[in-house]
Amino acid sequence: MTTTAPEVRKTPGKKRGGKVIGNTGLYVATGIAALLFLIPFYLIIRNALMTDPEITGENWKWFPTDIQWGNFTEPFNDDTVDFGRALWNSWVVAILHTTGILLICSLAGYGLARIPYKHANKIFYMVLVTLMIPTAVTFVPSFVLVSSLGWVDTYRGLIIPALFSGFTCFLFRQYFLGFPKELEEAARVDGLSYWGAYWRVVVPNSLNFFAAMATITFISGWNSFLWPLVIGQDPSSWTIQVALSSYMTNQTVNYHLIFMATAISILPLLFVFLFLQRWLVQGIAQTGIKG
Repeated sequence: MTTTAPEVRKTPGKKRGGKVIGNTGLYVATGIAALLFLIPFYLIIRNALMTDPEITGENWKWFPTDIQWGNFTEPFNDDTVDFGRALWNSWVVAILHTTGILLICSLAGYGLARIPYKHANKIFYMVLVTLMIPTAVTFVPSFVLVSSLGWVDTYRGLIIPALFSGFTCFLFRQYFLGFPKELEEAARVDGLSYWGAYWRVVVPNSLNFFAAMATITFISGWNSFLWPLVIGQDPSSWTIQVALSSYMTNQTVNYHLIFMATAISILPLLFVFLFLQRWLVQGIAQTGIKG
């Protein structure tokens, strides 16, 4: 006669205990990651409200001894840099850059994903090849072309050369490949062209993804430095990133002014990110990219 071993059953208490421990570890790890992420912002605010002797002093201070609220207006009162003009230039460049890329790249991605054309894959591969070309290779030819057109120190020179992004086009194509064809077919039955189906059906049902791409593109346009530095040779055409770099010279470094100007410059990015953050992860997930 054979005997069977008694069945061992896991008690619900053990399952709940393991789940609680796992969740606790996850919360701790998330809290540590959030703390590390916030450290640079803490340092920016701390130094922006301090005096230079406090910032460079030997004794570390967690908070300013006497908060320098007057530092908020100092960047705008500085005669060497037109900080307000630089903020305006960055707003114009970032908004037009974002609008142009969303329009051009979404149309290109939609055409590559939906319009039947025997060379569509070849064109798509050519777009992917542009991602493999280092920016330094095209930088000088782009500047020569912009200079020959007389676009130096103009919004056209700052915006137009960056109005197409191969990576953004790739993301839009991936998204449109997964877009329900039934909606477009219904639009075609109603007599809409590809443009009509794109504008009246696809775009209204893809606002989440467009918002995610707008967030990424706006941040990229706001933070661009090298191209605006070369094209914006006159101080009146400087963007905010170029203006920030002008505060550091070989003779003097005004620490509290640099940190205060930096804190002011990241406020627009903070507002944009907080307003559109819920669409950011969803939009990237909808492209079909894994890992």
